[in-house]
Amino acid sequence: MRRSDLRRAVASGMGAVVALVVGSDLGDVHGHELHSRLIALGAALAFVVLATTALRGAAGAVFSAACLRVGSSGASALRLLITFAGYVVVLITALGLLAVPVEHLVLGGALTGVVVGIAAQQSLGNVFAGLVLLLTRPFAVGDHIRIRAGAYGGELDGTVRTISLTYVTVDTGDGPLHVPNSGVLAAAVGPRPTRGEPPHASGAAVRVVSGAAPGKLATVASSGRRRVGRRP
Repeated sequence: MRRSDLRRAVASGMGAVVALVVGSDLGDVHGHELHSRLIALGAALAFVVLATTALRGAAGAVFSAACLRVGSSGASALRLLITFAGYVVVLITALGLLAVPVEHLVLGGALTGVVVGIAAQQSLGNVFAGLVLLLTRPFAVGDHIRIRAGAYGGELDGTVRTISLTYVTVDTGDGPLHVPNSGVLAAAVGPRPTRGEPPHASGAAVRVVSGAAPGKLATVASSGRRRVGRRP
């Protein structure tokens, strides 16, 4: 399925580029001749159809590839982001083929983006942090991890259930926990040690008898180290 989506995206993308070149060179929507206006309109329509098909194929290929790494929820969010950005590019390019002035539209969109970015700074921070987590992959779905950050009052440990563009869902002993991506990116994250086994354990056991002299304890410990060193 992923290969078919990729082939469809490549073929449709090449057709969209051809339509764009033909419409730019031979078409003129404001020209006096009828055929130049028809070429411009036909090229713009063909570009929109082919570019949309290529965008959907590329988004489907990305979704199939991301599902194996971050799960269906994170892959769906990534596909939605790619589709939205692609539609914006297709719309602006199509308006350019039809000789519609897009300068004011782009300026208005930039101003609106600044206002929305300030108002939704925390949410956008989670989205960009989610993109970084999806690209760098410090952990994957199903990994047993621990998250250490002062903002969480200590250490969180559990199993990663899903990774989306806004939250990382971790199954803890108290139930599922949704951790914001920005907090995960700013925290120290590592694998969770096996329960009941202290880190860097040598496997040797020492029994301390009450009332034993310190010198005798040092002799026993030194002898134990030599025996462990000779063990094959």
